[in-house]
Amino acid sequence: MSQPTGPMGALRKYARPRPVVERCQLCGRELPPGHRHLLDLASRDLACSCDPCALLFVGQNGAKFRAVPRDGRLLPDFVLTDEQWDHLRTPINLAFFVRRGDGRAVAFYPSPAGATASDLPAGAWDELTAANPVLGDFEPDVEALLVYRVRQTRDYFRAPIDACYELVGLVRSRWRGLTGGSDVWTEIDGFFARAKERWYA
Repeated sequence: MSQPTGPMGALRKYARPRPVVERCQLCGRELPPGHRHLLDLASRDLACSCDPCALLFVGQNGAKFRAVPRDGRLLPDFVLTDEQWDHLRTPINLAFFVRRGDGRAVAFYPSPAGATASDLPAGAWDELTAANPVLGDFEPDVEALLVYRVRQTRDYFRAPIDACYELVGLVRSRWRGLTGGSDVWTEIDGFFARAKERWYA
């Protein structure tokens, strides 16, 4: 089929979809890939942010937003026995745990429907923190214990909450059928391989 000529042909290039430009949701500044995020503490939604706006909310208790840390860290010495894991009552071997500002800890696990929340049994988080004091240093709401106990792997990460939701989005978009299919598990393995490479301490 021949391409339109004349005025319509000249305008054709402007009708093509343009790349989506992400902007800071506070000041409107154009953002690069890998930009910062803020957590809205009321809605639990993530907001894209430029660095200057994110810095306004670092360490600001009582503010509407909390800045999400940039990086995570692999925790090679983390202690979590099979018995302790069973006590957490998480239905799958892939989950992240967030301590709220009020001290309550909540488990989330990726599913085809998104992030599914699950309350922890009484005392389970305190027991885990006693064995792993590093958990007491996590920033409430915006840092999570990310756990990957699939097959023979036992990996634990101090992860920014936006990375956890990136994993949730990956699972939601790739899941097929009842078991997810082989493609989603290949993607999950790749996510954690990159996390280990980036966050190895």
